[in-house]
Amino acid sequence: MTVKLLAENAKRASIILSGVSTQQKNDALEKIADALYSNKNRIFKANEEDIKRSMAENLAMPLIKRLRFDEKKLTEVIDGIKSLINLEDPVGKILLSTELDEGLELFRVSCPIGLIGIIFESRPDALVQISTLCLKSGNAVMLKGGSEAFLTNRCLYEIIESATNEAGLPSNWINLLENRDEISELLKLDKYVDLIIPRGSNDFVRYIMDNSRIPVLGHADGICHCYIDKDADIQMAIDIAVDSKTQYVAVCNALETLLVHEGIAAGILPKLKEALEKKNVELRGCEKTREIIDCIPATEEDWETEYLDYILSIKVVENIDEAIEHINTYGSGHTDTIVSKNKDSIEKFLEYVDSGDVFANCSTRFSDGFRYGFGAEVGISTNKVHARGPVGLDGLLTYKYKLIGDGHIVADYAENRKKFTHRPITRK
Repeated sequence: MTVKLLAENAKRASIILSGVSTQQKNDALEKIADALYSNKNRIFKANEEDIKRSMAENLAMPLIKRLRFDEKKLTEVIDGIKSLINLEDPVGKILLSTELDEGLELFRVSCPIGLIGIIFESRPDALVQISTLCLKSGNAVMLKGGSEAFLTNRCLYEIIESATNEAGLPSNWINLLENRDEISELLKLDKYVDLIIPRGSNDFVRYIMDNSRIPVLGHADGICHCYIDKDADIQMAIDIAVDSKTQYVAVCNALETLLVHEGIAAGILPKLKEALEKKNVELRGCEKTREIIDCIPATEEDWETEYLDYILSIKVVENIDEAIEHINTYGSGHTDTIVSKNKDSIEKFLEYVDSGDVFANCSTRFSDGFRYGFGAEVGISTNKVHARGPVGLDGLLTYKYKLIGDGHIVADYAENRKKFTHRPITRK
C-alpha cells in the first residue's frame, strides 16, 4: 500500500477516533498494557536481534543504549500507559464560553489535531509512548522509526494494532512506515497529515522543516546547562550535576555544559571532578577551569555540542549574567537549571533563560512528560508556538469554535437593530 493511501485511510480513521468515548479509549489502553506484558518475550527477542545487528554495523554506543528495550523499559512504558488512563480526557473541554447576544452563544472547545506523522530514531519505547498519547488525545498516527529498531518497532506496532482492533477502535488509526523513502512521500501529504513531529538530529529536523508544507513541532539538539551559582550548596550542586549528566547520558535532557561561578569554582571543581570521574565522565574545560583542575581543553565547538555520552564541558563564568548570556547563545532552548540558595539569582535565571524548561535546584533529567504527570510525551518541543517543553496530551490538541444561535443574522447587527453583549457565560 502506498504512503498516500495509508494517509488517506488514516485521515478517515482520525475523524472516527475523534468521537470515540473516554471509556473506549481507556479500555483500549488497558488492552495495550496487557498485550505488551503478555508478549514481552517476543518483544525482547526482536530487540536483541536489532541490537546484535546494530552492534555488527558499529552503531554508536549512545544509540545502542537508546535502542535497548528490556524489562525496565517495558515497566516504564506500562506505567506510562496506566498514568495515561488515569488522566482526564482532554477532548471536548470548554475552554471559553461567551454570550454574543441573547440566544447566541460561542464556545471554544478542545479537539484532536487529526493525523500526526512522527519520525523518531533508536528508541522503540517512543513508539509506545507516542501511539498511546495519540490514542488518548483522539489522533490517528503515522510512525516512522529508525532502521536500527526495525524488528522491535514492527513487533510493538503489531501488538498495539491487534489490541486496539480488539477494543473496537477504527482500523488504520495507527500505521507504521518502514523505509526511508517513505519519509519523503509523507512530507508531501499536507492534504492529509496535520502535523509532523520529528525526533532526531539537528540536521534531520532542519531537513524536515525545509522539505514540507506540513507544520513541524519538535526539537533538534538538547544542549542542556547547569549553572552553579556562587551561593550554591556545594554538595547539592555536585549531586545535581552528576545526576543531570550520568543518570542516563543518551537522552536529550542530559547535561552537556556545566557553568560555574568564579567565586565558587576553586572550592567545587576538584570535588566535581572526583565525583564525575567515578562515573567515567571525560571533562573538557575552559582556561579558567584548567587552572583549577586537570582536564582536556574545551573548544568553541564543545559549547555547541550535544554529546549524548560521558563527556562534559565546563566553563567558569564571572557572574550569573555571563551564565545566562552563554546559555541563550549556545543552548538549544531545551532544559537549563541553576543551583543556588540566593532567591534573587534564582528568579533572575528563571526569568531570563530562554528555554522551554528552566529549573532551580534540581536535575535537568526531570524534563520529561511522564515525570511532569503528562502520562509520557511525544517529544520535547523547543518551539514557542502551540506547544513548548514536554509535549503530552495538551500538545496534541487544538480547538474549534462552536456558535449556537436561534435564527440570528449579521444584518441585524450591521444595521444596528441589535447589539452584541459579549458577556462570559457562567455555568453552575
